[in-house]
Amino acid sequence: MNLMESFITALDSIMANKMRAALTMLGVIIGVASVIALMAIGNGFSEDITSQINSIGTNLVSVSTDYDNSSGYPSLSLEDVKALADPENVPAASAVGAIVQGTQTVLYGGESVNATVNGVTPAYMEINNQNEYQLGDGLTENDDATSARVAVLGAGVASDLFGDEYPVGRSVKINGVSYEVVGILEEGGGGIGGFTDDYVYVPLSTAQSRLFTDRTRQGQKAVSSISVEAASSDQVEAAINQVTETLRERHGIIYGDDDDFTIFDQSSLLDTVNTVTASLTAFLGAIAAISLLVGGIGIMNIMLVSVTERTREIGIRKAIGAFRRDILVQFLLESLVLSLLGGALGIGLGWLITQAAARAFDLTMVIDVGTVALSASFAAAVGLIFGIYPAWRASKLQPIEALRYE
Repeated sequence: MNLMESFITALDSIMANKMRAALTMLGVIIGVASVIALMAIGNGFSEDITSQINSIGTNLVSVSTDYDNSSGYPSLSLEDVKALADPENVPAASAVGAIVQGTQTVLYGGESVNATVNGVTPAYMEINNQNEYQLGDGLTENDDATSARVAVLGAGVASDLFGDEYPVGRSVKINGVSYEVVGILEEGGGGIGGFTDDYVYVPLSTAQSRLFTDRTRQGQKAVSSISVEAASSDQVEAAINQVTETLRERHGIIYGDDDDFTIFDQSSLLDTVNTVTASLTAFLGAIAAISLLVGGIGIMNIMLVSVTERTREIGIRKAIGAFRRDILVQFLLESLVLSLLGGALGIGLGWLITQAAARAFDLTMVIDVGTVALSASFAAAVGLIFGIYPAWRASKLQPIEALRYE
């Protein structure tokens, strides 16, 4: 019996027991669909986070303040911001911005919302791409120089406070003081995960004098973090070294002592995120693959039942000249066809699940060719591996004993 005849015989056997074949394939269908759907979700999250980090730019360096363990004083000051903005100190930087932040209750009329209020320099908004407005405009250098009582609202804050009312030119109250709304940010703009929707921005000098009055140990006005934009991605390492040297010198940190600030750049963050999301995606895929193994066990069970049911048929085939390899190939092909059909249907179901999830939860789903190929290959491997024992058992039957089987 040649391979084509064995294949046709395997199909005939499967079609003769359609319901059993369908139930046998169900485990493989669910397994493949789960692998594809979960891998697509993991890849989608990874792509979303990566694109948001890249939208800010890989040449961004962030400097975060540390707090003195004994006194609780922050380490970064407004004077540090001015020093880092000096081209003589950090020639590799093209722009420097700063932020101080905390939670405040924002009021308008009878409405109130708890929001993260950020005191920022205009350069900070530009560096971090928080400069796309659906209404009005942003903060200016003059606003910062004059400690103006003006505010830019995130889309979520504006919606909660004003509803359908036009907000620009209206006044909101923060900590009992009125601030004129000069702009509304685009929804989800300028931040990983769209956190800016719940942000309020005011000039840094205004925040330091009215909202967040923390001082460093030396009595200087404190900032929460400093953003440094390197002139290019090639200049990031040089910018980090120059920022470190400048701050250590200003803070009087001697050789061998730890920094009282933390520096990280976007490329390092991107590498960390990629590592974490890749591990998460692989973990999700591994969990889904367990159901494929369960499907493989189901195939083996059904094939063993099939061998028992067709014992006399096997005896007849052997009696008229079929070799052991013919029986082995026939049953292996049946197992392989079941797993491949289940894999094909699973791929289709997985695609439908990802499309439905993308529409229902507004997620990005990424189905790559590698995932589909891996799922199909795994399904085929499951059919072969779990079909070997039943096929071997069928091929070992003795013709006379098989013919006598009732």
